[in-house]
Amino acid sequence: MTFEELRSLIDDALEGTISEADFLRLEAELSVDPVARREYYDRVFLSTLLEAEAATQREQASDLNLATSDLPSRHWRLAFAALAAVCASLLLVIAWQWQWQIAPNGPTLAQESAPHEPGTISSDKEQQSSGFAILSGQADAVWGGSVLSTGGIVPPGEVRLESGLAQFELFSGVTLVVEGEAQFSILSPMEVSVASGKVRARVPEPAQGFRLLTNAGEVVDLGTEFAVNVSADESEVHVLDGEVEWHPTGLPAQLLKQGEATRSDTQGQTKFTADSKTFVGSLDLERRIRDQQSSRRDEWNEKSQQLAHDARLIAHYQQMSEAVAERRLPNLASHGGERASEGAVVAATGAQNRWGESASALDFSPAGSRVRLQVPGEHQNLTLICWVRINSLDRWYNSLFLTDGHEQGEPHWQIMDDGRLFFSVKKNDVWDATKGEKDKHIFFSPPFWDSSLSGRWLMIATVYDGTNRQVTHYLNGDVLSQEAIPEEYLVTNIRIGEASLCNWGLPERNQPRFAIRNLNGSMDEFLLFSAPLSAEEILELYEASQP
Repeated sequence: MTFEELRSLIDDALEGTISEADFLRLEAELSVDPVARREYYDRVFLSTLLEAEAATQREQASDLNLATSDLPSRHWRLAFAALAAVCASLLLVIAWQWQWQIAPNGPTLAQESAPHEPGTISSDKEQQSSGFAILSGQADAVWGGSVLSTGGIVPPGEVRLESGLAQFELFSGVTLVVEGEAQFSILSPMEVSVASGKVRARVPEPAQGFRLLTNAGEVVDLGTEFAVNVSADESEVHVLDGEVEWHPTGLPAQLLKQGEATRSDTQGQTKFTADSKTFVGSLDLERRIRDQQSSRRDEWNEKSQQLAHDARLIAHYQQMSEAVAERRLPNLASHGGERASEGAVVAATGAQNRWGESASALDFSPAGSRVRLQVPGEHQNLTLICWVRINSLDRWYNSLFLTDGHEQGEPHWQIMDDGRLFFSVKKNDVWDATKGEKDKHIFFSPPFWDSSLSGRWLMIATVYDGTNRQVTHYLNGDVLSQEAIPEEYLVTNIRIGEASLCNWGLPERNQPRFAIRNLNGSMDEFLLFSAPLSAEEILELYEASQP
């Protein structure tokens, strides 16, 4: 595209007279040419300054009204939103401009932006979740019905723990340690019903009045730590600290103090001495969790050593505390023909990894955070795997692994703001949008992430199988989606070169502005294979590497 053509397309876009075909040409040019982006920036900036100056002059008010009434249609206002995504460095300037350009017979552009289109952030509805507690820890837990994950919100309804231990933190501040086999329901932040099992409750002062219901009666907390052991035939209440009110069904209420216990069965009420040793507490559970994680960590280390000899493995980065401190991540792959370089840590800070080890993951939340690396060679197939903990998807594009530019044969792997996984390999440097051609095909997964997963460790994987012409997305070892690669967008010579984990691109010498695409979250492991791993291999890796 010549400079004169570029100027003409930009002018048509700003005036709202650009055709759809020309708009696609302009969008494509801006996505690959930094000089074109600078020219677009300069033109928009100049236009903004002129409009601001005109707004201060009363004699030009009629001209301003005329210009305002001649805004583009809703179609082009949405198109400008896409342009803003391409030219993220212009976001603040363009947003300021749009703020003042209000159509007389309709809403602003921001109000009309489709909330779930790629590159737009949905803000028309506050995010919501459902539940009264968080599962904060578990050891050897086997769940009946729905499996609960550590860090997740516990949905309303009955919970069945077949065996093992689990700790729940209610939003009121109450902590429950449950030992299976147990069946119970969290009815509210201040009320729990236990049908069977052992439950130990620690109640802080703000949650005094907390109630625990059993088939034999009701415990009302008075600022205490207590435990119950419930079965079909009897119920026990043990006061471990402080005091409670015990309301047995059909009998007068009783005040139970520290060290006291009562048993309700078919024979009536029997008092005896409380025994804290028969109930697992938070500290005991924490020790068991650490022991379990340590054992799982040792098993994964052994598996990782085996993986290092896999000739298909190009890159394997584990963010160990020593490497994080030295700001260099060694590539653990040792036998791959096209091994990646070591990773250079930029701006990212140390964080707790999925095993609970401090400073053994990287938090990419600070602006500019990334890990720089270089991957040589050309590849027909790729498998990308990472363990991430996402705080929020508050950018249009949330980076996982991207090449510096976006040239022919280069892959991009990221998450959209609506929770969809995004993968593409650029096919065409030149294409004709008027003929329906595109530079690439984007392989989206269905939305998999929402706020209920915030702070939880997830294993995300994508397999680009150029041999069998399909792309498969995975979450925690399970298939999210699978899509055939269209013949016209098949790339068999994938090139990576310079790339970044959890961010995209480098600002240029004369253009220091850059798009904010760093992942708002942490990563503690990344693997890259030059082969398409099977679904069985992905599941095996998940089961071996999960904490």
